[in-house]
Amino acid sequence: MSDLIIFDSDYQIARKRMVEELKLAGIIKSKRIEEAMLKVPRDRFVPPHERMYAYEDTPLRVMLDQTISAPHMVAMMCELLDLKPGLKVLEIGTGTGYHAAVCAEAMERKGIVYTIEYFPQLALYAVQNLAMLDLLDVVKVFTGDGSKGLPQYAPYDRILVTAAAQKDIPKPLLEQLSPNYGIMVIPVEISPGIQVLYRVIRKEDTYEKETITYVSFVRLRSD
Repeated sequence: MSDLIIFDSDYQIARKRMVEELKLAGIIKSKRIEEAMLKVPRDRFVPPHERMYAYEDTPLRVMLDQTISAPHMVAMMCELLDLKPGLKVLEIGTGTGYHAAVCAEAMERKGIVYTIEYFPQLALYAVQNLAMLDLLDVVKVFTGDGSKGLPQYAPYDRILVTAAAQKDIPKPLLEQLSPNYGIMVIPVEISPGIQVLYRVIRKEDTYEKETITYVSFVRLRSD
C-alpha cells in the first residue's frame, strides 16, 4: 500500500509541474482550465505501459492506433471553447475519455458532455476510465460516425472535435451548433498532410471561422 501511495504522489507532483509549465507557456490562461487540468489524472487515461509518460507534453498511443492528445492541445482547445457551468457539449472522438473529463471538470460538473467514439472497444475503455472518476452522470458516451454528430440532443452550446475532418467541416456539425453564440473547435485537413485548427462561432445563421494554428490529429472516421 505504501508503494501505491508514493506512486500516486509522484503522479500528482508531475501533474502540477505540467500545469505550471503550460501556464508559463501561455497555453493555460484561465483559472477554470488550470483547475480542471489539475483535477483530472491523465495517468488514468493511458495504457499502463505509457503511464510513465502521462505528464510529458506529448500525444501518446492508445489502442487501435489512436492517440490521446498532448496536454497543451487539450488545454488550448478547452480555452478556445470558453467552457462554463451549465453548457451542453458535444465531443467527436472520445478516445480514452481524458478530454471529455477535462471539459466536465472545467464546467464544474454542472452541464453535460455527449461524446461519440467510432471504435466500440475504445468507447468501453473510456467508460471504464470515466467511471473511476464518477463522471458518468456528466459525460455520456456513444459509439458511431462522429461526422454525423448526435442530432437527437442538438443543438449544442459547444462542439469539440478531436480528429481531423477532411477538406471541410462536416455540415451536420455546423447545423447542430447552437445559433445562440455556439462555439466549435475542429481540426481540418485542408490538403494532404496539412491540418489547421479552426474555431467557429455561430450567431443565428452566420458562422465566423477563425484560424488558430497548424496541428496534427488522427483522421476523423466516417461510415
